Amino acid sequence: MPVTVTNRPEPLSSAEFSVPDFRRVALVAARQEQVAEWLRGQKLDALLITRAENFAWFTAGGSNVRGFTDEKTAVLLVTADARVVATNNVDSQEVFDRQLHGLGFQLKERPWHEHRANLIGDLCRGRKVGSDTAGLATDADAGPWLANRRRHLDPFEHARLRDLGRVVAHAVEATARAAKPGVVEREVAGELAHRLLKRGVDPVRLQALGDGRARTYPHGGYGSDACRGWLTVAATGRRDGLHVAAARTVVFEPVDDRVRDAHRRALAMQTTGMAFSRGGWEWSETWRRVRRIYEKFDRVDEWRLSEQADLIGYRPTESRLVNGSGEKFTAGTPVYWHPAVGSCPTGDTILPGEEGYELLTPSQNWPEIGISVKGVTMPRPDVLIRG
Repeated sequence: MPVTVTNRPEPLSSAEFSVPDFRRVALVAARQEQVAEWLRGQKLDALLITRAENFAWFTAGGSNVRGFTDEKTAVLLVTADARVVATNNVDSQEVFDRQLHGLGFQLKERPWHEHRANLIGDLCRGRKVGSDTAGLATDADAGPWLANRRRHLDPFEHARLRDLGRVVAHAVEATARAAKPGVVEREVAGELAHRLLKRGVDPVRLQALGDGRARTYPHGGYGSDACRGWLTVAATGRRDGLHVAAARTVVFEPVDDRVRDAHRRALAMQTTGMAFSRGGWEWSETWRRVRRIYEKFDRVDEWRLSEQADLIGYRPTESRLVNGSGEKFTAGTPVYWHPAVGSCPTGDTILPGEEGYELLTPSQNWPEIGISVKGVTMPRPDVLIRG
């Protein structure tokens, strides 16, 4: 008697498999080797990682915070031959599915209502442990070592930065292009956040400052004021744990030539700084060249009114470049240059090399002006004039 087979399962398609990112797998393994070497040098058994930037660095892009808060979902304990994620029963599934998939972490789980300190105590008991967080009862401060390691990014992370930089620059420019005279700063910030979020980028810091308020509030975000003369739009975006920032200025007609002139002078300072951000150079060497441009434009003390540049990466500000700090540029460590003249800030992120730099936030459909540094002319984003 013939047999009829019904409801035969179809072969699984590739979309039904959750394949780990093997570049991340290799990078996490390499970072465990770095941790193991540090542990041996410090005569420690394990490293406890709690801070978001260090969690992201070790996991090559994972997150251990809830949304935009500082609430922790997990901590890591790393030894020479094991990597453990400690979390609670409410967060564990998301942590494994979305943050650590296929990366070879063991799970240490506790009920959500138990205090995290008890879990950390269980992990560290009987071990000599280093930690990245002050106040924990551990045997060594790993913070400075981890901060140094975060500066040494992998080509995989550089590729991520390039993609992120294009998205951030596009969102900033598209938002500024859409602005019309009389637009309210909060509306601009909302449009900017929307453009970033739909591309998978967290809006870590947003600025929409019009009509001179960028000078009054250099770190201001946005308010309920209308923008009638000009507007600066800036964003720091995060994806895969990495940060990139950019800023652009739009001027409404009739054009205030003083604004355009101030912006172009700020571009001269910014472009000089970018051109001389080279691996191995001390910040003071670069700063001397930038400060001469301030003097050339008779703006001798203008630099005192706003920061000039920050090292950026797994934190929105890894280190602020301050004259006399002894800080050095590292090839492959991104820098956000954002000097200002008057109420016209600039902002672009670069990747320094040994002989030059790569612009991570290139302009797209935006007016440009040539800025010359030592006889080399570089295209830079000018102000956009809107009716």
